Amino acid sequence: MLVDPLILLENPIVALSEQLDLVQARCVITGGLRAGGDWSYAARPDAPVKIDAVVSGSCWLIADDGEPLRLGPGDAAVLSGVGHVVLCSDPALKPTAAGHEPLAKAGLFSELGTSERDVVIIDGHVDLDHASLGLFTAALPGVLHARAEDGGAGRMLRLLEQIVEESDRDRPGARFAIDQYAQLLLLETLRTSLADPAALPPGWLRLLMDARLRPAVTLMHAEPGRAWQLPELAAAANLSRSHFARIFQQVCGRSPLAYLSDWRMQLAQRALRTSETPVSVLAERLGYASDSAFSHAFTRTAGVSPTRYRQRVKAEAEASRISASGSGSRPRRAAS
Repeated sequence: MLVDPLILLENPIVALSEQLDLVQARCVITGGLRAGGDWSYAARPDAPVKIDAVVSGSCWLIADDGEPLRLGPGDAAVLSGVGHVVLCSDPALKPTAAGHEPLAKAGLFSELGTSERDVVIIDGHVDLDHASLGLFTAALPGVLHARAEDGGAGRMLRLLEQIVEESDRDRPGARFAIDQYAQLLLLETLRTSLADPAALPPGWLRLLMDARLRPAVTLMHAEPGRAWQLPELAAAANLSRSHFARIFQQVCGRSPLAYLSDWRMQLAQRALRTSETPVSVLAERLGYASDSAFSHAFTRTAGVSPTRYRQRVKAEAEASRISASGSGSRPRRAAS
């Protein structure tokens, strides 16, 4: 099946899980930093979407020379498309010179500073399906601040503490455990951000939280292959056609029918990644009049034909399997 028929948007978190699955979002913990005293560290993120989260203590984060952001225990910052970031104890300090890395230590963490290291930071990035990268990043601001106090009951902080514990104790299966906690960290960070939809740019994250539009989006998600028209979608939302179209554009950044097309392409990509469903069958299920119409629409979105996309995914999976079998662990580095 392309999508469970009862994946509705009554619970935005269910829809969030579905979206993360469709874009193959996977959080990977890549390093950490323990710092103390007066310190400042500058780096250029090596991935389009990064996460910096504070386990203990506090620090400042400055992205692309913007306003300093204070991060406390359990806080996380998701950086989308940021080219330069500084983590520091004081924004007035000069960052560590380029190329002068903190003293590397065994395990996940590097160290920086001259006194007792009371600040602990976890660094990671979000791996995404290449064709879905733009869709994901467009739904995020350059810096998304997820505050621990907004997440409730310290869930973010507990996840971060578990990551540190697994790294420090290095028990059997620690890397696997860290990977699972990283996924939960990404989910919890985005959940927290949904508490304030106004902080998000127009996109699918804001759309998930809009109760006015939810009935119409539910219909599109439940029956993506149906030839939905604007009047019936507006009627489902109990809004006039013009009012519905205007609100949808403001919240999503796309028209309702453009969003439907995007949703179909996400479903198509997942089906091509995870099943052997023939392209002709996918085209019919997703409401395209012909294989060629589906192929043209898919190529515009993914940059390659459906057949080529499936071949590429299989090749990448095989390369990843071979790489994993020849390497027992990922490289560690300092937070960035």
